[in-house]
Amino acid sequence: MDFPAHPDAVTAEWLGEVLSARVDSVRWEPIGTGQVGDSVRFHLEGAGVPATLAGKFAAEDQTSRGTAVMFGLYRKEVEFYRQAAPRLDVRVPRVHFAGLGADGGEFILLFEDMGPARQGDQIRGCGVEDARAAMRQAAAIHAPSWGVGELVEAPWHTPPEGLGQKLGALYPQAQAVWRERYADTLDPAMMRLCEEIAELSEAFFTREDRPQCIVHGDFRLDNMLFDIRGGAEPLAVLDWQTVTAGKAMTDVGYFMGTGIGEALWREHEDDLLDLWLAEMETRGRPLSREDIWHDYRVGILSGVTTAVFSAAFVERTERGDANFLSMARGGCSLALARDSLSAFKETL
Repeated sequence: MDFPAHPDAVTAEWLGEVLSARVDSVRWEPIGTGQVGDSVRFHLEGAGVPATLAGKFAAEDQTSRGTAVMFGLYRKEVEFYRQAAPRLDVRVPRVHFAGLGADGGEFILLFEDMGPARQGDQIRGCGVEDARAAMRQAAAIHAPSWGVGELVEAPWHTPPEGLGQKLGALYPQAQAVWRERYADTLDPAMMRLCEEIAELSEAFFTREDRPQCIVHGDFRLDNMLFDIRGGAEPLAVLDWQTVTAGKAMTDVGYFMGTGIGEALWREHEDDLLDLWLAEMETRGRPLSREDIWHDYRVGILSGVTTAVFSAAFVERTERGDANFLSMARGGCSLALARDSLSAFKETL
């Protein structure tokens, strides 16, 4: 490899070459709460260099890293910044360097530091203005890529052959872990929904939806920075390891349930859907509520499956437990209210 794959390997000399400047010293500290990748902040001293930069690397935890390699998550994120980000309107960090190992198991992304900013918090939730900012950014992903073949059909995000079958086979195992851990914690109706999804996992993960656009795939608060650069900009979207081509409502349904939770969706669901539609129309992609409603109902389930699967196949932490339960409660509440499972069965 021609790049440092761990923060300790990032030297002042290497940074100087990347930045075309003199870097006299560098130190780092961990930031963020990601479980599949490790993020740090670098502090630099030198001539004409930024005081700080952000970096992202493969997870130290081998379980999390193995999951990332199996699903090609690191490769997706690096290639997203190389190939897709310049063509979308969504606000993402500017990348100074992107490197990826041949086997997809090691990588580095060296970003602009967008601080001071407010980290989105899945467990704590957010207010409606944050949710509105997120919906605007969702449209800034979906509209510019809608039907654009070079983006939607790009090989770098195409799932490996047989991945759907593999996920369908693994998912009941994840549900067994989920049941064992959370049967006494999660509402029984929500757990029953999780069980029903597991029973349909093969059909769920092998379905062939015609993709519309680029989707983030994990569009929730932990993957967002609000009030970036001290409030100069409202929001940036991070963590593109799950990016793919698909239905726009996968992101929107995911965010509405899993992302913001029951209290906020019950009061603002209609307003937020209308905002997304208005943003899409402004960007030249007019759609109606009728156009999106079925996909929205099905898309809600993606948040529930992500919570269940992630709980089983990434490093277990106390915050992780709280995070996945928050995701599941919000997603299940909306899926039950919108009868999402029936909407999915209509596609079989």
